Amino acid sequence: MTPRRTPPSSSAPAGPSEGAAGRAARAVDVRGWVGGIRLSGFMVIMLSLVVLGAWVLVPTLGTYLDQKQRIAALEHSVQVTQKQIDALTAERERWKDPAYITAQARERLFYVKPGEVVYLIDNDIDPAAQPVEQGPVSDTVQEKSSDWAGQLLRNVTGAGLAKTAAGSAAR
Repeated sequence: MTPRRTPPSSSAPAGPSEGAAGRAARAVDVRGWVGGIRLSGFMVIMLSLVVLGAWVLVPTLGTYLDQKQRIAALEHSVQVTQKQIDALTAERERWKDPAYITAQARERLFYVKPGEVVYLIDNDIDPAAQPVEQGPVSDTVQEKSSDWAGQLLRNVTGAGLAKTAAGSAAR
């Protein structure tokens, strides 16, 4: 069946000088166009199968992509772990060498061979790591107005909310 068309109205002007009323009269009749589409039973079944397939496959595709991402992350983790294993194996091989063991004992534990004299240098701190000297102290006392109660409350609550205690680690 062909779509129904409405005949152009005779009162509308034709040609390039037509106004808004002429354009509205030539507009497509959507109801007539949609009414002209016929759906066969086969077409309805196929359309419903496509919709059902999309409804089933879209979550599966998301799961597939998520699993591919997890696999890539696990492969990266395996590579990192393999590098750590290789480094530890090389470290174990170094410890089998008597010269390496001797060097480590001298460096870490300050072991010496009989008859050797070792000189230890005290305060061999890097100059860049040394603390900056304090500036000159004023001879006059300067009084600052402060809210000691508020400061005390902030210090107590800050200490209570701290995740680690500064003094307990040294004990």
